[in-house]
Amino acid sequence: MDEAIKAYIREHEEELIATRRKLHSEPELSWEEENTTVFLCEQLEQLGIPYRRTKPTGVIAEIKGGKPGKTVALRGDMDALTVQEMNQDLAYKSKFNGKMHACGHDAHTSMLLFAAKALLQVKDEIAGSVRLLFQPAEEVAQGAKEMMKQGAMDGVDNVFGIHIWSQTPTKKIVCNPGPAFAAADIFKVEFTGRGGHGAIPQDTIDAAVVASSFVMNVQTVVSRTIDPLHPAVLTIGKMDVGTRFNVIAENAVIEGTVRTFDSETRDHIERELEHYANTVASLYGATAKVTYNRGTDPVINGEDSALLVQKVAKEAFGEDVVHDQKPTMGGEDFGFFLDQAPGSFALVGCGNAEKDTQWAHHHGRFNIDEDALKTGAELYAQYAWAYLNQ
Repeated sequence: MDEAIKAYIREHEEELIATRRKLHSEPELSWEEENTTVFLCEQLEQLGIPYRRTKPTGVIAEIKGGKPGKTVALRGDMDALTVQEMNQDLAYKSKFNGKMHACGHDAHTSMLLFAAKALLQVKDEIAGSVRLLFQPAEEVAQGAKEMMKQGAMDGVDNVFGIHIWSQTPTKKIVCNPGPAFAAADIFKVEFTGRGGHGAIPQDTIDAAVVASSFVMNVQTVVSRTIDPLHPAVLTIGKMDVGTRFNVIAENAVIEGTVRTFDSETRDHIERELEHYANTVASLYGATAKVTYNRGTDPVINGEDSALLVQKVAKEAFGEDVVHDQKPTMGGEDFGFFLDQAPGSFALVGCGNAEKDTQWAHHHGRFNIDEDALKTGAELYAQYAWAYLNQ
């Protein structure tokens, strides 16, 4: 831990909070983060930190230390969601109807920016380089891949990210070795039968019956074909079938998501979805088409990196700061960065019922306990310092 980093973050906490509030009031959706990108470029320009814009949005910057060494990347995402803000009493509430920072990316961007400012104070003592990845489009699981295409991870030895987390108490930090976030995939099953009059069912193949049979049976893919020690979730989220009360449906479309932590289970579910759909369709004389799109890769924290996060956190904030928490089946495209270099992804708690910040992510009343901002900003900077100077 470096005391100068801690002192800088503490001395500039009000500015950090003000920056987060500005970004919160001006949310921009995935691939639309133009004003946020311009704001960051202006900040980096003033700080004298070399940077380049990525296309269409996003920024890659780099702080080169005074001594040779490795390169560690710090990532903060910056896109908002199509959520209507319900916190109408906030002075910094969203200015745009239907758009809101309902997942905390405004906090991530602000924390990473101030981590960069703190690291500049000790730049000459850094052995290596700190790459700053201000990432767009995390919410659509596309931003990490696009930034990597544009060189974000070239030459990177280690990568670290943070997610503010309302389900964890403020100032607590979670970073366990192993699985943290699941792979998140999307599938669609299209059944085609033979439509007809509701009074003449013998001349039809009812797509509603086919689709219903599939929905009722497909959960056995998880419950009866997968090792219970390998967590998996298969959710049917949407079913579209039929056009009228007295017309037997010819077509049915089902959409859902699959969440897994390991590639073997992921591959197995993809194969079984195809098998179940075709088998059920064949049973009724219908046909099936399955489309399976892989979304985010799982976030699997490397042991060395996760233990370093815990060590840094304890030294910076006290022995009791490290919080044990189970992995989530939520998705995060930070996993794509971990496919390229070892590293880890930490959760920084911001939940506080007394400040009404315990609401779930993506909810219209989501907000953060701003005491967590200085914790996150310092953790970013102290991790980079510790990794490069260990």
